[in-house]
Amino acid sequence: MEATHEVTNQPPPLTGHDVFGADAALVEAVGRHAPAAGRAELHALGQLAGSAEAQRWAVEADRQGPVLRTHDRFGHRVDEVDFHPSWHRLMATAVEHGLHAAPWASPGPAAHAVRAAKFLVWSQLEAAHLCPVSMTYAAVPALRTDAAVAAGWEPLLTSSAYDPGLRPPATKAGALAGMAMTEKQGGSDVRANTTRAEPAGGGWYRLTGHKWFCSAPMNDVFLVLAQAPGGLTCFVLPRVLDDGGRNAVRLQRLKDKLGNRANASAEIELGGALAQRLGDEGRGVATIIEMVAATRLDCVLGSAALLRRAVAEATWHAAHRSAFGSRLADSELMRAVLADLALESEAATALAMRLAASVDAASDPHERALRRIGLPLAKYWVCKRTPAAVAEALECLGGNGYVEESGMPRLYREAPLNSIWEGAGNIQALDLLRVLAREPDAVAAWRTEVEAAKGHDRRLDDALAEVTATLMNGVRTAGSHTAGSTAAAGVGQARVLAGQLAVLLQASLLVRFAPPAVADAFCASRLDARHGVYGALPAGLDTAAIVYRATPEAP
Repeated sequence: MEATHEVTNQPPPLTGHDVFGADAALVEAVGRHAPAAGRAELHALGQLAGSAEAQRWAVEADRQGPVLRTHDRFGHRVDEVDFHPSWHRLMATAVEHGLHAAPWASPGPAAHAVRAAKFLVWSQLEAAHLCPVSMTYAAVPALRTDAAVAAGWEPLLTSSAYDPGLRPPATKAGALAGMAMTEKQGGSDVRANTTRAEPAGGGWYRLTGHKWFCSAPMNDVFLVLAQAPGGLTCFVLPRVLDDGGRNAVRLQRLKDKLGNRANASAEIELGGALAQRLGDEGRGVATIIEMVAATRLDCVLGSAALLRRAVAEATWHAAHRSAFGSRLADSELMRAVLADLALESEAATALAMRLAASVDAASDPHERALRRIGLPLAKYWVCKRTPAAVAEALECLGGNGYVEESGMPRLYREAPLNSIWEGAGNIQALDLLRVLAREPDAVAAWRTEVEAAKGHDRRLDDALAEVTATLMNGVRTAGSHTAGSTAAAGVGQARVLAGQLAVLLQASLLVRFAPPAVADAFCASRLDARHGVYGALPAGLDTAAIVYRATPEAP
């Protein structure tokens, strides 16, 4: 057939680049929070994440997702999940680089900040496989509630060896952890849990019940909640017992999810499954609180990574595509959209890395208090903003972005997940109200952090004064209620207040550490006006500098 056209005006694929080195905001954040960290591993991971080979792994793992195998060919119950080889390549890389547990195995200076930077880099490639990685990271501090239980599992969970497959723990080189908290009648209200836990002796119990969401059911061990005689309690549930027998954990079906398709999520039946108590009876929520905090941090990191990947794709496309006689990136309207998206991404990265650094300084009262208030704020705001930002970035590619091969639909399907996982928006907003009513040290830590930028931008100072007045009125209101009231600032305004506090925290970080063009544009668009549709920036901003900073360079 005679050729009808020559292909022109199509951007080259965004491959062969260093995902870490191309992200100026992340490179600078690592310099602030982990100045002594070796950069070689971050650059190596970034180069792998930007390679064509690894991008093929991501596509294959997503398109050929997990398959549940309940029985073997003889009819024996096996309850296993089979994955494409590319899933295992992604997992092996994440574990080898310590994304699952390096800070617990080697708790040196800035260990959590470095791990967060790696998470931000590798998540941009394929987000779904970071679910079991994240839960393993979060499980370790919870297991440390009981030194004896931790001693049995922590060496395996912190190992840098990826060793998939259901076998007795003692025979494995490494293990991964999951969780199964929620049930169909309760959802986020874990106290509505109906799974029963009957003592079996020696700190072991038999669990009977149905878990509506079991994340990463192929993992080796799970933290679960169940009703013991003394109330809601946390348990450590192995998939395979020490004698090699399969525990009574039945995988009923895998969830058919909107996104996160490379990862398995299951409904499970516990038919008298053996589990070890973790912490005291009746203290289940208190026992897993550190796990909740760690997974919330990873939700923020994951959303920040999705934002950055979307911005990289959009700016790369605009830098190499022409329309109406000029490059898209030179169009004033397009540049405003790209700059606005870049602001969202940079602010998310700065906040996520700041909170990761607070984990490294957990013994510092200010840092501990800042993490307490900062995590629900960031979890609410960054995760809530991500779906709209990814949709706008997809639109920058036009029809090309709507086609599966571009990779943008996979980002778009993934974008809502982190806002839902580990407590959706309302849960985070209500948690903020609890902080305001009960934890003045956390409120003071937020104010100290924001006031570090005071005097450098009038808009920030004005917004801080307005929100401080709201907070002071809320504290007085809360004082007129019974102890433990969440009435501070009004439940109906909790989302508004969470957004305001999160944006001010982001603004403070950018005013102090980002280039003037970035800080000026963020304050002008997020503090001077109600920020709505992306691209509706005020006039007079240096959008070209912002877009140039956010655009990956050709390898």
